[in-house]
Amino acid sequence: MRYARLGDLLISAGLITQEQLESALKNQKITKNRLGKELIEEGIITESQLIEALQMQLGVEAIDLSTASISPQLTEILPKNIAKKHGLVPVKLIGNALYIAMSDPLNFVAIEDVKNATRKRVIPMIATADSIEREIATLYGNEGAARAIEEMKREISDTPSFAMDNVNSLENDNQSAPTIRLVNSLIERAIVEHASDIHLEPEEDELRVRMRIDGLLKTIMSVPKNLQSSVISRLKIMGNMDITERKVPQDGRSNVRIKNSDIDLRMSTIPTINGEKFVIRILDKNSQLLSKEKIGLKDENLAKYNYLINNKNGGVILIAGPTGSGKTSTMYSMIRELNTELVNLVTLEDPVEYNIHGINQVQINEKTGMTFAGGLRSILRQDPDIIAVGEIRDGETAQIAMRAAITGHLVLSTIHTNNAIATIERLLDIGVEPYLISSALNGVISQRLVRKICPECREEYTPTEEELKSVGFTKETAAGHKFYHGKGCSACYGTGYRGRIGVFEILLLDGKLRTAISKNKQRDEITAIANESGHFTTLAEGCRKLILDGTTTISEARRITNTGDYDYED
Repeated sequence: MRYARLGDLLISAGLITQEQLESALKNQKITKNRLGKELIEEGIITESQLIEALQMQLGVEAIDLSTASISPQLTEILPKNIAKKHGLVPVKLIGNALYIAMSDPLNFVAIEDVKNATRKRVIPMIATADSIEREIATLYGNEGAARAIEEMKREISDTPSFAMDNVNSLENDNQSAPTIRLVNSLIERAIVEHASDIHLEPEEDELRVRMRIDGLLKTIMSVPKNLQSSVISRLKIMGNMDITERKVPQDGRSNVRIKNSDIDLRMSTIPTINGEKFVIRILDKNSQLLSKEKIGLKDENLAKYNYLINNKNGGVILIAGPTGSGKTSTMYSMIRELNTELVNLVTLEDPVEYNIHGINQVQINEKTGMTFAGGLRSILRQDPDIIAVGEIRDGETAQIAMRAAITGHLVLSTIHTNNAIATIERLLDIGVEPYLISSALNGVISQRLVRKICPECREEYTPTEEELKSVGFTKETAAGHKFYHGKGCSACYGTGYRGRIGVFEILLLDGKLRTAISKNKQRDEITAIANESGHFTTLAEGCRKLILDGTTTISEARRITNTGDYDYED
């Protein structure tokens, strides 16, 4: 088999230039990445292009794991610990030849370990790293979950006992009680799938398990009804909750460690007619807070954002949107940028999601009287320069925040509204005086998260006239532009999407808008004044820009904006 250096191969294939190779090799000395991974992280090539190059280089077969049918019996041949340690998946067994999918077919140590463990002849195949990680979680996780469920059925009694070991570890759980292994398997799979939440939903005859991936829920598995209480009780133990209380909502939290990452689990229960519904929110404590560019701010919106946070005269900046729209990420991005030794920055959060060095972060605890309103009053006696309030939920908190801004403080907060103009109405509804809003409010950042087209399977297509019309395009405005969607591949698990990015509308309050608000003008008049400025870009317009630059699809934009005429009328 002829061997060529990967960099030379990519150049000869026309995928990179000599300059790009030299730059990647230079950066590689700092990041310690393999060359292929470095080129992918820098956005020079895609993982699919790398796989094609490795196919040419090594002469091995590539496999799309999202469409492959893999027998669960192969998990009996290749142990889970070997698969997880080296990141590989057994694909098929033909005679004495075991075919394994791996992202790095040059990992000869892994191949030797598989040979020693299986006593088989090993034939490597190439697959994407993400698809392998997911397949390991699916193949071994389901196998582990199924085995744990069967053991739980055999062991279950009227008064089950719950082991307290391994509460903070998801590793090496083969010797743990079956309930522990089942719960650990669910959490581990959610982390591998990059899920933000796990939902355990009691139904009449089963416990349904769903995970929220890229903003949408997906059913993963179901647990027999007679095992429901065991699973919920195990989760309550992890979250330091009362396992005997089943009729009132409870909140808890737990920390687990997996793959050298500290994961924070926020837990919540609520009683339903079929039992307790349990939701787990997953937060990676080691994840890097995103920069303003990476959350999706650019061009005119980036300029508006910079104007707002660089205002030295104080004022209120509100970040608006429904639950799950990325408001917290945007606020943390602001906090990180404003955090310097020259200012006293204090936050009021419920809960504190990320610990940031140099910031005074206060946890809300209503049981002890530490509410948003009460905490805000106390903070104002601490000589703050910048105050970040996790959420404005009531008129009292909003009034205090507005008055603090008038006295020269910069106040950041989030609020649940549909768009920027509706935020003003919301403040009026909860009792904030119009003169306070017009005097204190500097701007509103309204946002949503849209799924991005998978770069591995993105392809051009021709949308129908109805599709174009549904997001505000005409034949004239669409003419000369290319439209894309994802056809589905192993990298995106067949969805056509991979990752999400923010889409924004930012309303800056100028003199005309402040006058209109102080006079308590209606929404239509305020909207007209905002549009007259020529600088107000709606969420729908932001989605159209993302469609035209190939970031997202028409169907995703339609799902996010959820309206056909884009006038934002309720």
